[in-house]
Amino acid sequence: MSHLIAPSVLSADFANIQRDVEMINNSQADWFHVDIMDGMFVPNISFGFPVIKAIKKHAKKPLDVHLMIVEPDRYLQNFKEAGADILTVHIETCTHLHRTIQAIKALGMKAGVAINPHTSVNLLIDIITDIDLVCVMSVNPGFGGQKFIENTYHKISTLTELIKVFKSKALIEIDGGVDMNNYKRLIDTGANVLVAGNTVFSSANPVETIASLKIVGSYAQ
Repeated sequence: MSHLIAPSVLSADFANIQRDVEMINNSQADWFHVDIMDGMFVPNISFGFPVIKAIKKHAKKPLDVHLMIVEPDRYLQNFKEAGADILTVHIETCTHLHRTIQAIKALGMKAGVAINPHTSVNLLIDIITDIDLVCVMSVNPGFGGQKFIENTYHKISTLTELIKVFKSKALIEIDGGVDMNNYKRLIDTGANVLVAGNTVFSSANPVETIASLKIVGSYAQ
């Protein structure tokens, strides 16, 4: 499978959100990545349900919704109704993670688990065969434009081996600090999905930047 690109709409121009959604529709991007922040789990607040519904109304590609919120179980149905196709919760916020994953799947969405930079990949051993996606945070969650954390490569390698050992079908998604300098190494190391926000939306030509991120080629150090 070729790797997927999921532009993060957190970096889009909120005053021209429909324009930016159409840009992603017309690009080589595969998913829309939508970050939901509650001001409690992370020190920032982002979209609510009306904005997700507005994006879904115009989006022609799946909505990859990343919940950076406490007590996500309270809102699973709401996110389904708002248009989420993939719903990712943080392992750090879920006391009963397996139950949460099963609830997401019962609603007809694909289920993902996100891990913060300090969280060990090995904590996923008991859930890896039940999930569709692992979102590896390569920056501290809450804000775009942060510096990429180099230990992410080691986590990808460990996670790739874990997926292989347990014969899981989970995709490895990298979220934070993905740019033109590191994306090929991330793919070479084992990443399947790249979330790109600032790299896409701050570029002079976002469509061309997305196309460039889709180019497969070995990382040359």
